[in-house]
Amino acid sequence: MKWKSDDELFAMAQQELFTCVVGDVMDKMQLTHQYLPPAIRPLRPDMTMLGRAMPVLSGDVFQERVEGSANALSAKPFGLMLEALDDLRPNEIYVNTGSSPRNAMWGEMMSTRALKLGAKGAVVNGYVRDTRAILSLGFPTFSFGSYGQDSSPRYKVYDFRIPIEIGAVKIRPGDILFGDIDGVLVVPAEAEGEVFAEAFEKARGEKTVKRDLESGMTAVEAFARHGIM
Repeated sequence: MKWKSDDELFAMAQQELFTCVVGDVMDKMQLTHQYLPPAIRPLRPDMTMLGRAMPVLSGDVFQERVEGSANALSAKPFGLMLEALDDLRPNEIYVNTGSSPRNAMWGEMMSTRALKLGAKGAVVNGYVRDTRAILSLGFPTFSFGSYGQDSSPRYKVYDFRIPIEIGAVKIRPGDILFGDIDGVLVVPAEAEGEVFAEAFEKARGEKTVKRDLESGMTAVEAFARHGIM
């Protein structure tokens, strides 16, 4: 199966695939640590997300501004957060880690700007706020959940478009993130062609298995015939 662009691939995948089938395919390819930690959940169960990673690195602070520091970012509220947000491109997903989960890392204004830029979602290794507004916008957002504590005196972004890690998973700029109710997967860019081609094949095979099970075939017989369960 061939696709000509990210738009075509992402549309096909959101129509036919789910994270479980893609994760199973990557397991067979020995890519066995590609799910982000299970604490990272969609804000609403029906939210799905598919796009290219735009990784963002943050860290804790304990004051909004510190003048005369060895690091010039200490005097800058939010550090490079606004610059990172403005750098989002169509089909990208803002994915942020590095700071402690003691404040929100995403909210309504960020979602509004990201939507305007054509971004496909946000993933934070922590909390979000303005939850009702984000849900109203329908912007796919994955996090630990909702927590209204402001980030301004507690957190700064120090860099973006650099490799990061969340849990055991490495995330590089341009890797594909796929999120749904079962979690968020990272598909390495160099493996994406094989991963998605095999995932489409497996998803279609699973439909055949389901029909056989519904017709009364045993699980043992179905697995022997199709190698899928």
